[in-house]
Amino acid sequence: MLDEALIRQLAAELDQSEKARVPLEHFSKRFPGMTIEDGYRVGRAWVALQKASGKKVIGHKIGLTSRAMQLSSQIDEPDFGTLLDSMRFTAQASQVLEIPANRFIAPRVEVELAFILKAPLQGADVTVEDVLAATAYVTPAIEIIDARIEQFDRHTKVMRKVFDTISDNAANAGIVVGEGDARYRADPRTTDLPWCGAILRQNGTVEETGLAAGVQGHPAIGIAWLAHKLAPWGESLQAGQIVLAGSFTRPVAARAGDLFEADYGPMGCLRFKFV
Repeated sequence: MLDEALIRQLAAELDQSEKARVPLEHFSKRFPGMTIEDGYRVGRAWVALQKASGKKVIGHKIGLTSRAMQLSSQIDEPDFGTLLDSMRFTAQASQVLEIPANRFIAPRVEVELAFILKAPLQGADVTVEDVLAATAYVTPAIEIIDARIEQFDRHTKVMRKVFDTISDNAANAGIVVGEGDARYRADPRTTDLPWCGAILRQNGTVEETGLAAGVQGHPAIGIAWLAHKLAPWGESLQAGQIVLAGSFTRPVAARAGDLFEADYGPMGCLRFKFV
């Protein structure tokens, strides 16, 4: 286990990496004895730095929800990170949202559903039914992931390990949600959430399609799982928070000038461009 001084040092390195837009080498390579718990401790220390600078927590994200991603990361469960107010981008239904590309190092786009909570969820006994009862509505959402810790080692080209991803706030860097369209607010009780799907177009070309069933069979499963995982840390999901349930498409790389359209059919469409 890494000591507290080293945890704070690594969190400070992540903070500087984000500001300078220069990715770090793998923590897992520098510290081979690093554990998953160490990764979460680094991530929490990084969040503490962000809060100290005035940023506010607005929710959480769940990642590595697909079986394929878990196998490739050599783990048997998802991971999670924290959403901050500085990460939120709001798309108006009738407009193309412009996102500054220089906010990121190597941004990639994932298609998800977000649960907007109206009541808290806490403890190790939270069920999917509890999640649905505590959800005000479910909305289309895009997660922008990034690599403050480089995805592939600059020397060996080896892919980063799950310890690195978790340390890096589960690779989260941004979230796009919409407003101005009633369809963005789906009732979690009457909507068949596993069958919610989307088509992701990049510069007019269909790059990805998927169904929310790809997120562990039902997107609410991950929300219950997250409530369980936060409990030992003395934390919980709070009313008003946004919880990203996990991507049901592969990440699509984005560059300045790229126009994206995430069409969720009856749940509306999110349009955004990196500029």
